[in-house]
Amino acid sequence: MLKGKFITLEGVDGAGKSTHIPFIAKLIRSRGVELVLTREPGGTAVGEQLRDLLLREHMSPETETLVMFAARCEHLKQVICPALERGCWVLSDRFTDASFAYQHGGRGVSQQKIEILEQWVQEGLQPDLTLLFDVPVDVCRARLNESRDPDRFERENQTFFERVRHAYLQRARDFPPRIRVIDANRPLDEIHKELEEIILSI
Repeated sequence: MLKGKFITLEGVDGAGKSTHIPFIAKLIRSRGVELVLTREPGGTAVGEQLRDLLLREHMSPETETLVMFAARCEHLKQVICPALERGCWVLSDRFTDASFAYQHGGRGVSQQKIEILEQWVQEGLQPDLTLLFDVPVDVCRARLNESRDPDRFERENQTFFERVRHAYLQRARDFPPRIRVIDANRPLDEIHKELEEIILSI
């Protein structure tokens, strides 16, 4: 029986979700909760090596999907599940909703194939809460243009990101109330106020 809470952050590249991680982590820890911060792809020694391949090396959409889930499998076994079992909360920058958005929505890999991998690797485990930071794609693109060394995903065109955003928003419609859409194109204090209300509710 898992005792901790599992929170994931999602959004199109450039949505600014990473900006809010310190605030969320401080808020959770202020309630006396032990928190593990992690990310996908990555989170483990093997996962970080796979992350480097995914972000730098060209590969087919199917290979990309399989590598993502290989990293996720290790992440779950080595980090996420042990932490939850200890009663810790886990805050992860991306999880499986990203695969449905990027590999299915962006790359065109069938949803059914991803669902099969999801069931195999996660064995029914889902986040308790997913915060989806949503920003118009043109805003995301402007932010990415400021990046000094964009990775393979960040170099994709606007049409790709429109598909990814559409897939994310469809996931939010399919899985309420787990996925909460945050309008991230607002002043920081407004976003933080909403985040505090949502997180304290669980």
